[in-house]
Amino acid sequence: MTITITLPDGTTRDHESGVTAGEIAASIGKGLAKAALAARVAFDDGDGAGDWYDLTRPIDHDARVSIVTPDSDDGREVLRHSTAHVMAQSVTDLFPGAKYAIGPAIADGFYYDFELPNGQHFSDDDLERIETRMREIVKADEPFVREELDREHAIATFADQPYKVEIIERVDPGDSREIGEGNVISVYRNPRDGKPPFVDLCRGPHVPSTKRLGAFKLTKVAGAYWRGDEKRPMLQRIYGTAWESKAALEEHLHRLEEAEKRDHRKLGQELDLFSFPDEIGSGLAVFHPKGGAVRRIMEDYSRQRHEEAGYEFVNSPHITKSALFEESGHLDWFADGMYPPMELDGGTEYYLKPMNCPFHILIYRNRMRSYRELPLRLFEFGTVYRYEKSGVVHGLTRARGFTQDDAHIFCTREQVVPELKRALEFVLDLLRDYGLDDFYLELSTKPPGKAVGTDEEWDEATEALRTVAVDAGLEVVMDEGGGAFYGPKISVQTRDAIGRTWQMSTIQLDLQLPQRFGLEYVGADNERHRPIMIHRALFGSIERFVAILTEHYAGAFPTWLAPVQVTVLPVADRHEDYARELVDGFRAEHRRAELVGAHADSLGARIRRAKLEKVPYVLVVGDDDLEHRTVGVNARGSDAPERGVAVDDFVARLGDEITSRAIS
Repeated sequence: MTITITLPDGTTRDHESGVTAGEIAASIGKGLAKAALAARVAFDDGDGAGDWYDLTRPIDHDARVSIVTPDSDDGREVLRHSTAHVMAQSVTDLFPGAKYAIGPAIADGFYYDFELPNGQHFSDDDLERIETRMREIVKADEPFVREELDREHAIATFADQPYKVEIIERVDPGDSREIGEGNVISVYRNPRDGKPPFVDLCRGPHVPSTKRLGAFKLTKVAGAYWRGDEKRPMLQRIYGTAWESKAALEEHLHRLEEAEKRDHRKLGQELDLFSFPDEIGSGLAVFHPKGGAVRRIMEDYSRQRHEEAGYEFVNSPHITKSALFEESGHLDWFADGMYPPMELDGGTEYYLKPMNCPFHILIYRNRMRSYRELPLRLFEFGTVYRYEKSGVVHGLTRARGFTQDDAHIFCTREQVVPELKRALEFVLDLLRDYGLDDFYLELSTKPPGKAVGTDEEWDEATEALRTVAVDAGLEVVMDEGGGAFYGPKISVQTRDAIGRTWQMSTIQLDLQLPQRFGLEYVGADNERHRPIMIHRALFGSIERFVAILTEHYAGAFPTWLAPVQVTVLPVADRHEDYARELVDGFRAEHRRAELVGAHADSLGARIRRAKLEKVPYVLVVGDDDLEHRTVGVNARGSDAPERGVAVDDFVARLGDEITSRAIS
């Protein structure tokens, strides 16, 4: 039987039923056949990517086929997943009796979870041994051979691997995400000379053989609860990374080195910005004076821009009766992320708020609104509390208490698209002012089984967001099922100075909460209508944005954001009065300046300390400066100090740099 294969460019090729993706690649060209790792195969006319296929798996119906090569996101995922399997084989070779759990590909790498016999733990030396054994397996050119088993046979195959058996027993027969389709369980064997084959439970695909791997590095060991459940066994997780070439691997490892240098937790301590005292609790930060200055400057500028854009400022309390979150639906859909309730007033339950939106809804609902008041844009720096699991708390980027720059826009149906466009333009413009300008958009759709509202309402909301996202002229990536329980959202993703991606602003379109709270306005027809609600967070959270900017700038904040803009250093005690006069003058102009006197240390040591503190300008004043009212200017990043700069000239230069919000 002849089948028709449609390629990504729309061209078609006829092949015999049972043709493999590898044979299709060979029919296209030798270069593609040599590069091919796997394929995406779709048996419908939709626009989905299709199912994963190994190169040797037969295709027996008309299909859309895309050959996967190493230098693509799909290709890297296959490389990383296959490398994870090689790591599992290496561990079981070196640690007889080891139990292996799951080993997926993740962003930029992979991991595998293990339980070692007799309470053993991996050491750094063990990582080197495991990596050496992995390279032996790669050199041996072991094929990845797919087999399909029924459940009973699969359970028998993994009789000595309890985590694999649990996966087989617990996965719904209709769920094909992990181990196969229906009652068919797919496994992969790596035949090897003189030893039984290594076998792993996996849906696939994998590279044809281990020789296609090699550009990898094991990076660290961590603990991880089985299935993320604190009540289940603690396993040992080995992380690694794998790439299509040694050059790509080296580039990634360099980025990791840079990321470690830029880690906001490390810089926060070194630059005296913030800390996480054990006495307060995990995920709860305190900001020191310098960190508080950065935060205040960010907030002040944001307030100014919001006021100019027609937002009105509101405030709401940190706790509320449970009834509010029952009405909003958060206790139905978000309870796992909330702190436990407090019983007050004779048994009434109060919760720390995880969201600001229900409070803003109550402000809207306080009185009947007219269409003339819409759009109504309410804005708040509102502190919220979410009980993140201890394993995911990470400095300021994943905290348990944080302040959202939260806005909620109430508008008519006709105003929705213009307001969405206005909100997106506003957040992109403001993020650029902080020095972030490499964006793409992610559109998150209805989460299956975890949403309220009709499909028609979700389709309407999603289409409005899609229109706005496409019109913005940026790349749009779909996040199927990633929306909130009450509506879809656009997430602004930005790349930082070393190419990492961060989720920033979110814009959500909500047709549900206005219904749940019975919101209304009186229209031009004198009838009552339901408003639409737009949720918008610009920074996401102030704490997280501080962390992102700290890492983006490696702690060297642009002058307008720097906690100390100018440090003045007198050469000797006799120059201190002049230095103090300069500092007082800067402060009178609302510049953040400090004086470090000659008694503190030698001049060289004080200059070095100011540079380590990443102060934009270090001014040195001596005899000539005292006589001619000049300063010596040591600009951050410059190797050549400027001598004899007139004070007025420097003041003007500093003012221009701050006013323009220059980022260099």
